[in-house]
Amino acid sequence: MSVKSRLPEFLEKCERERDRVVDFWLQNSHDTEHGGFYVCLDRDGKVYDDTKYCWLQGRQVWMYCRLYNEVEKYDRQDVLQAAIAGGEFLMKHVRDPATMKCSFAVTRDGRTVKVQRQPFSEVFYFLGLSELYRATGEAKYREEALKMMDQLVHWMTVDDSGLGRPKWPGAPATDNMAVPMMLMCMIDQLEMMDPALTNKYAGLAERCVEQLLLHIQRDGTVILEQVSPDGQELPGCLGRLQNPGHAIECSWFLLQYAVRHNRPDLKKTAINNFLLQPFESGWDDKHGGLFYFLDVDGYSPTQLEWNMKLWWPHNEALIAFLVAYKETKDEQMLEKFAKVFDYSFSHFVDPDHGEWYGYLSQQGEVTQRFKGGPFKGCFHVPRCLHMCTQILRELVTT
Repeated sequence: MSVKSRLPEFLEKCERERDRVVDFWLQNSHDTEHGGFYVCLDRDGKVYDDTKYCWLQGRQVWMYCRLYNEVEKYDRQDVLQAAIAGGEFLMKHVRDPATMKCSFAVTRDGRTVKVQRQPFSEVFYFLGLSELYRATGEAKYREEALKMMDQLVHWMTVDDSGLGRPKWPGAPATDNMAVPMMLMCMIDQLEMMDPALTNKYAGLAERCVEQLLLHIQRDGTVILEQVSPDGQELPGCLGRLQNPGHAIECSWFLLQYAVRHNRPDLKKTAINNFLLQPFESGWDDKHGGLFYFLDVDGYSPTQLEWNMKLWWPHNEALIAFLVAYKETKDEQMLEKFAKVFDYSFSHFVDPDHGEWYGYLSQQGEVTQRFKGGPFKGCFHVPRCLHMCTQILRELVTT
């Protein structure tokens, strides 16, 4: 039986699961007293810690607004008002007006608990408010998003001293794949928010592509997470580190860019180097699922969680293989989508309480029962299911 015959099944299950996941957050995460969202939710949705992690505040605003903007059944006032409450919480409590830095974690009522010396809370602050502007048309959200966008571009491309990271004499200069990936994501979001701004960062987007291609190493056989700024492999564990899920996420960023800009060369690279190679090397043939980290030379990775199966790499693989199939009609891509789909829906899904578990052992057993925590919130799972539903519906009806 051809895997294409399963397209209606994939569509039905992705749409149903998307709605179960979104309902889990709508029912359990809203702080109606202070605004924002509880993110530390147990298996059944009970709040086990009221600390608010700010990557996830911005991400949940973005997710609610994206659903409100694109899915008829979520074009509802309860969804929009929850997003607005989250956006107002971000603006009031998360960003320091003096430095533009955002907290990593705050108390329930918005007092800073922790600030990271990285730009990721700020990235999700921008994404949330820019999508909120798309949903509401309110100028203050656009202005705030643009202000943060300009600050992030400065930190990421000109001078990162405002992030507060010390420069140690023994630390090698590195190019972290996350930075150009985040910039590409932000530029794409900016163009959706205001198409008139497309040309403002066009050159930067192309430089991000060039920067990402530096991570193709060892004659095109591996994607390394960190390289030197001029694209050389770094010594030691840092230089040998592979993150299959991150490379796979990068593949669909690059693939969408290649399609928009008519770049068949980049399209081929995105699929062969950033999608297929990391997937084949990262898949656990014995137990199924994607390893979290690998050492390119086969040493044991120093990250203790290296052999765990986390939710988000599987979410990114589902998106990537479906985007690749849509653009190539190569049935190999759909077969690999089915492989990830079957593993994910049989291991991560909680049929009793909704949402997905985030952390599995190498053998595929749940290790942490919570549905939300410091790094897992209302983002990767619903974004994946939303995008897959959209693509699958297009494939089924054409």
